[in-house]
Amino acid sequence: MNNQVLDGVMGLAVADALGVPVEFKDRKELEENPVMSMREYGTYNQPAGTWSDDTSMTLALVDSLANGLDYEDIMNRFYKWLSEAKYTPHGTVFDVGIGTHRAIDRFTAGTPALECGGTSERDNGNGSLMRILPIFYYLQSTYGKSFLKYQESFDVIHNLSSLTHAHKRSQIACGIYISIASEISKQESLNQAVKSGLYQAMAYYQKEDEFLLELNHFDRLEEFAQLPKEEIRSSGYVVDTLEAALWCLLTTEGYQACVLKAVNLGKDTDTVAAVAGGLAGIFYGYENIPKEWLNTIVQKRYIEELCRKLEISLDKK
Repeated sequence: MNNQVLDGVMGLAVADALGVPVEFKDRKELEENPVMSMREYGTYNQPAGTWSDDTSMTLALVDSLANGLDYEDIMNRFYKWLSEAKYTPHGTVFDVGIGTHRAIDRFTAGTPALECGGTSERDNGNGSLMRILPIFYYLQSTYGKSFLKYQESFDVIHNLSSLTHAHKRSQIACGIYISIASEISKQESLNQAVKSGLYQAMAYYQKEDEFLLELNHFDRLEEFAQLPKEEIRSSGYVVDTLEAALWCLLTTEGYQACVLKAVNLGKDTDTVAAVAGGLAGIFYGYENIPKEWLNTIVQKRYIEELCRKLEISLDKK
């Protein structure tokens, strides 16, 4: 594999931890006192370097994919996270999304894994987007660098989203995100890679009747990098999160600048930063994440071990 699992996953985890202490703070407050490094306590009263559900669910997916793609197993691991605090930094669970919680409750009540995600208009939080990144590595290993030429790749992405968020809009957001991840892993030009990834995803969705009525929600992605900060929304709505994360990626140079910009947008700080940080980690690489931040991450070695486990299993395929 040309792309190290650790690049994206640690990029996500570090960004998540930067955002945890200031989640829900508004933009004006953060403009007056911007996050510049790892903070402690804050919103959830957690030590510096503590990551949230974004990273926990990502790690659950990493761990499961090391044994192959099994949706029931993935949901079982999500259940162990929620009920037993597995994949958490301190053995406690905090910051669980409503849609995710309901989906896991359905699973424990006997609903098949692929039928657990909510399908209503209101089920378009960012809970599947925030943890979808590891499937990029799996699909690349299974189908090669051009994995999005295969219908099966989009099916897998949509199924993974549907475990907790089954609305077509959430599935499209995940498809666009993985398409962009694929392109930025192959190209030296970040702007061109994002454009190529977006074009590739939209070309697919425009041919699929079941997704056509949802595509207008993503219209701003065409030229949104030129928008001023005032027009970028950083809420927990999946489209807002995707837009904000890509905007931060395209309007900065370097991992550090990207994730700090994401955090300082305010509101859903940890998830917007995590979504941006995963892509920034892939593009800039693990070695360009500030060492001070890496050394602050709680259970850093545990994250590294899980990433290595997945990478080894994919190299054997």
